[in-house]
Amino acid sequence: MGVLKPAGPLPARVYWFRRLVVVGIPLVLVAVVVWVLVGRGGASPDDGAGADPGQDAAPATGTTEPAEEDDATPRACDPQTLGLTLTADGTSYAAGAIPTLTVALSNDGPAPCLIDVGEAQREIVIMSGADRIWSSRDCAGPETQAREILLAPGTADTTQLQWQRVRSAEGCPADQPAAQPGTYSAALTLGPIAPAPVVFVLE
Repeated sequence: MGVLKPAGPLPARVYWFRRLVVVGIPLVLVAVVVWVLVGRGGASPDDGAGADPGQDAAPATGTTEPAEEDDATPRACDPQTLGLTLTADGTSYAAGAIPTLTVALSNDGPAPCLIDVGEAQREIVIMSGADRIWSSRDCAGPETQAREILLAPGTADTTQLQWQRVRSAEGCPADQPAAQPGTYSAALTLGPIAPAPVVFVLE
């Protein structure tokens, strides 16, 4: 019965207080441990809890692939996909008749492409045997040196020029003599492309 009713020289409340201290401290320690395990111990330090939601995850290792070239951007024409012809509007020209030459450039490839058809790239030369008679570059102005065009698949760019039946020379000197009656050939080059020449007669 001494457990229920403390006995001793001191007042009973002193012994009750001591018992409460002895029993209460372990209970407090147990409660603290349980709180730590249940309240905070459930979150793993590696599960991302508490991380800044606005922070991106670490990037994966490895190289970044370069962006692919935009297929819609026209590229330079491949000479193998181009068709180029030079024609004359006649095979024989009476005295005073002016020959007209036509240049036709077509895109036979599957996609649009860019090409410079200015005088710096294109030249028509008229010969009589081994004699150089006329060149489209001799009197070409600076504004005609470059002319870049976009050719769609299956389309052609056509230009015409008239030869005034006179000679020309580099630098475009004036008062050049007229071409004499005879057989002439006109040859066209556009960069590396050179179609068959055209042959005609001046009477």
